[in-house]
Amino acid sequence: MATNPKIQRYNESVVSKYQIYNSILTTLPFHRVHKTGVMLPLLHELCEEGFKNKENPTDIINRFFDTYYNGISEKERIDILFRFIQFIERQVVLFDAVEEASFDIVNNMEGYGSMRMTKEDAESKNTQEELQAFLEDFKVRIVLTAHPTQFYPGPVLGIINDLADEVKKDDILTIKKLLAQLGKTPFFKKKKPTPYDEAVSIMWYLENVFYDTFGEIYHYIEQNIYKGKPIDNSIIDLGFWPGGDRDGNPFVTPEITEDVGKKLYQSIIHCYYNSIKALKRRLTFVGIYDRIVALERKLYDNTIKPYHDESFTLTSFLGELEAIRAELIEKHRSLFVEQLDLLICQVKLFGFHFASLDIRQDSRVHHKAFVSIVDELKKEGIALLPENFEELSEKEQLVVLGDIKGKIDPKLFEDEMARKTIQSIYAMQNIQKHNGERGCNRYIISNNQTAVNVMETFAMLNLTNWEKLTVDIIPLFETVDDLQGADKVMELLYTNPAYAAHLKSRGNKQTIMLGFSDGTKDGGYFMANWGIYRAKENLTAMARKYDIEVVFFDGRGGPPARGGGQTHRFYSSLGPTIENKEIQLTIQGQTISSNFGSDKAAQFNMEHLISAGVRGKLYNTQKSLLSEEERDIIETLANVSYEAYNNFKAHPKFLPYLEEMSTLKYYAKTNIGSRPSKRGNNSELKFSDLRAIPFVGSWSQLKQNVPGFYGVGTALKKYEDAGEFEKVQKLYRSSRFFKTLIGNSMMSLSKSFFDLTAYMQNDPEFGDFWTIIHDEYLLTQRLILKLAGYEVLMQNNPTGKSSIDVRESIVLPLLTIQQFALKKVRDIQLENENDSMLEVYEKIVTRSLFGNINASRNSA
Repeated sequence: MATNPKIQRYNESVVSKYQIYNSILTTLPFHRVHKTGVMLPLLHELCEEGFKNKENPTDIINRFFDTYYNGISEKERIDILFRFIQFIERQVVLFDAVEEASFDIVNNMEGYGSMRMTKEDAESKNTQEELQAFLEDFKVRIVLTAHPTQFYPGPVLGIINDLADEVKKDDILTIKKLLAQLGKTPFFKKKKPTPYDEAVSIMWYLENVFYDTFGEIYHYIEQNIYKGKPIDNSIIDLGFWPGGDRDGNPFVTPEITEDVGKKLYQSIIHCYYNSIKALKRRLTFVGIYDRIVALERKLYDNTIKPYHDESFTLTSFLGELEAIRAELIEKHRSLFVEQLDLLICQVKLFGFHFASLDIRQDSRVHHKAFVSIVDELKKEGIALLPENFEELSEKEQLVVLGDIKGKIDPKLFEDEMARKTIQSIYAMQNIQKHNGERGCNRYIISNNQTAVNVMETFAMLNLTNWEKLTVDIIPLFETVDDLQGADKVMELLYTNPAYAAHLKSRGNKQTIMLGFSDGTKDGGYFMANWGIYRAKENLTAMARKYDIEVVFFDGRGGPPARGGGQTHRFYSSLGPTIENKEIQLTIQGQTISSNFGSDKAAQFNMEHLISAGVRGKLYNTQKSLLSEEERDIIETLANVSYEAYNNFKAHPKFLPYLEEMSTLKYYAKTNIGSRPSKRGNNSELKFSDLRAIPFVGSWSQLKQNVPGFYGVGTALKKYEDAGEFEKVQKLYRSSRFFKTLIGNSMMSLSKSFFDLTAYMQNDPEFGDFWTIIHDEYLLTQRLILKLAGYEVLMQNNPTGKSSIDVRESIVLPLLTIQQFALKKVRDIQLENENDSMLEVYEKIVTRSLFGNINASRNSA
């Protein structure tokens, strides 16, 4: 490991190398590419100079053309702008590849947060037995979602990985060829992907990164922390949403769900087949070789024809591997046993399911489907509910719903949603039959508000003739109000006889999902995070009251505004008042590719999550316990920021500003995800229809990042005005939870650039609204710097700041082009003329989304 400071290693291995390879990119011998590469730095220089001089994007772009392309037509100008967009997209890819190649040079793979450091820590503190006991009952589950924030198509992902490999070798010739390939590879998808397409795309990470990397982590723990003894716990779990997440996505059908389940089975069997092929080259011994060949044949057959051989089970496969291992030890002096042990670890981790396919649906959709089922069955003479059901108390209604059982045929129902809801439950059974219970055993209810929401789902599950209900029902609480009442909802369920019996059959374990994304959209940054923290405390206390083990599943997006940022620091900061036996979180879009897109990054981030759980439970419990005074301060800050954010949200220009001045409506045109970009079919935009991704992403494209900071400055100013600022400074020093919140907000501020949109302050309709946002930004920045004692944002993380600075510099011309095009679109629309150029400028805006989002890495 190099002894140079991390920032020096980063600058040498990433920034300097990028500059070298970028110069190669500009000399590619393709049509117009050379000229684009030469002219782009000139535009970049004008952008930097122009924004320093308070020029607007339109003036900067016009000055560029007047200076270097005087007299060309508007059509020729458009052509040049599109070429700049395409070139910048490829610069971002190049920077991604260089960062990826240097990951293990920049980051200490065996330092703080690694499994090696965790092991050595336990040895130095003489807590090896406590560590072993903790890991026997601890899991990290990352759940891969298909939310549309990953703009790289599959071929581009492959080029990034190949480029990273060649950058490590400094193979200039091959790099030049790959850059040439990149120059000719399209980034834009002409058609929306289907949910099945999305699933196959995400499976790339399962097969190419997770299979080997997570298997090796598990193997390391078994060999070094457990000294070779088998672990009775997988420690790492994978979840999977593409093909199962039906919330707001009418294209996810029961047939798609089953097809994705089969594809997951096929993918893991293929991985085992490749591992067995590799073992066959080593285990050439009498008595073992023939057994390996027989396994290879079985695996190959099940890859080509999944599910055809019912005699080939996970138990039989694992049993045969263990038998071969015993013979290898007994008769062949354990030769190559480590390679076989790694495969056994992988089989324990991934089973025949690879990743658990979660089913998710909105409670409001469920309710309509359930009502339809009740009405249809009533016509058949089957009364699921008593006539006075609506007059019953909620507790009495839950009893009725808990007693519902039967077997219904989906074909009975004319209502499409009712039919598909029941079919999707039968699909779960079918996937479990072939992939094992872990293949599909979680049903998530989004927008969960009441206990009835859960029990309606429970009733529908029980109407599909389960011999034993092997499904965990997971309510998702999202809004501020729902979070505040979540513990009372769960108490009603814990005290319901039918649901309590079901929980007992599931080991008295209840998973509860909490939505950072929609929580932030609803309540602002501070209140969402504090609201979830308090909800977890209340839900923990309620579960302990009824001897239930509660597991929290965090619905996180990429950016800090959606629960992203430094997640491992968040989990290590939780105290004993919050159950933390398992860490479960969603990983999506750019966060998959940036945090888990390569073997080193995946190893680093997974080990840090495991270490965060260990530290939070074994070493940091008292340090993480908030005092009453600290709680009062955070509560005050949350309430003040919530009021500020609500007032901001209630401003009459809030939605019009997003519609007319941001890229909100362009997300639907990018063809990157199968799911519609907003809920409902209303032509008029409503706040409740806004999805978190385009909402947060649009603020990010504006370089305003409102959801990550708005209200924070106002809250901190309350203490400054009262002459009590030292109270929050003391809190910042003593509470790692609060420090993590501030650090993530600091990241949002670092990715903001208000000079880009400063021209909006003169807009007759939206000028005052822009000024409100800008004032809060300046206030928050000033007070966060004062709070942390920093001179610049992210002063404690110079490497992260450097990465952001380079990425923002790369896309500065792209952002300028985007704002130029948005202004053109608005001018044409205000003039109310049928201008043929409107569609062209809208296409520029849409195309500009790609590079900006990929450069930000966690923008939505």
